[in-house]
Amino acid sequence: MKREIVALGYEIKSVSDGRITYEGDSEAVALSNIHLRTAERVYIEVGNFPALTFDDFFEGIKALPWEDYIKKNGRFWVTKASSVDSKLFSPSDLQSLAKKAMAVRLGEKFGLNWLPEDGEDYPVRIFLKKDNVSVYLDTTGPSLHKRGYRLSGVKAPIEETLAAALIMLTPWHADRILVDPFCGSGTIPIEAAMIAMNIAPGLSRSFTAEGWDNLVPQKIWKEARAEARSNIRFDAKTDIQGYDISDDAIRTARENADRAGVLDIIHFQRREVRDLRHPKKYGFIITNPPYGERLSKGDDEGLRTLYRTLGDSYRRLSDWSLFFITSYPDAQECIGRRADKNRKIKNGDLTTYLYEYMGAKPPRSRT
Repeated sequence: MKREIVALGYEIKSVSDGRITYEGDSEAVALSNIHLRTAERVYIEVGNFPALTFDDFFEGIKALPWEDYIKKNGRFWVTKASSVDSKLFSPSDLQSLAKKAMAVRLGEKFGLNWLPEDGEDYPVRIFLKKDNVSVYLDTTGPSLHKRGYRLSGVKAPIEETLAAALIMLTPWHADRILVDPFCGSGTIPIEAAMIAMNIAPGLSRSFTAEGWDNLVPQKIWKEARAEARSNIRFDAKTDIQGYDISDDAIRTARENADRAGVLDIIHFQRREVRDLRHPKKYGFIITNPPYGERLSKGDDEGLRTLYRTLGDSYRRLSDWSLFFITSYPDAQECIGRRADKNRKIKNGDLTTYLYEYMGAKPPRSRT
């Protein structure tokens, strides 16, 4: 994600606890939400302060300049309060107390005894670590993994943000072949195709901050979307393929790709991993194969066979690279050799590993 932020033109100030802090104006809110592929949310930092007691916490929240952010009729609440290594640790009490402190501050500043809260939403997120409180406004709303191309209520084994991150952790570029032999609903091939076409991931969805005309004028959102549309590469040439043994999965993948606007540059096909073939060299397998949580309990032999088959198919491909994410502990043994590198990655509540098998680099073209 750091590379994405720098590419947008912003300087990173700090990185800690899974959060990256950078400075930007109101345009940064729109650009970050529309363009970041691997972020979950974009926050505006309201303030920080130490708090050892609930009185400290109340007064600290009350002292923040809420009137600079929330309109007189804005609806505000604390969506989540988390606490690590702090004396204050009750999320529900923190949420309730923060709401009261905010209401007191806003009532005083706006000269109101009662706040209507019938306007735009201003969700607040609070983090406590080692007795230090960090307070943010959530500009995003529903998580950024919800691009809009996957139907609501349809659960996929990998979220769009993680799929994009896996792709971006590899050396793959649009001029190289990419195959996902366990494509499921198509998330990895679709994210790759969106990268190849330079389609901004948030282009087809809305964000909570779009209602904050006191902070981010509508003109900024319109201009950011117009620029993102103008940068789409409709003539992108790439070879992206998605296979699955389920007809339903392939049908869903095609429907999702169509909604994402990338169906024309992805080839989806019902095919088993043992039938994976490709005549060209230097391609990439990037995939999220089944692991124990996605198969019937006790089907260890089935998993071993599946990963051995993936290893056999990979070895038949000339100078290809293999990247896959799994929680299956015997994956490397079944593939047939240790990975060149592995990274520990959280996939929802699961601890998984991204195993990287690097193939040869293609020769540089002579000019």
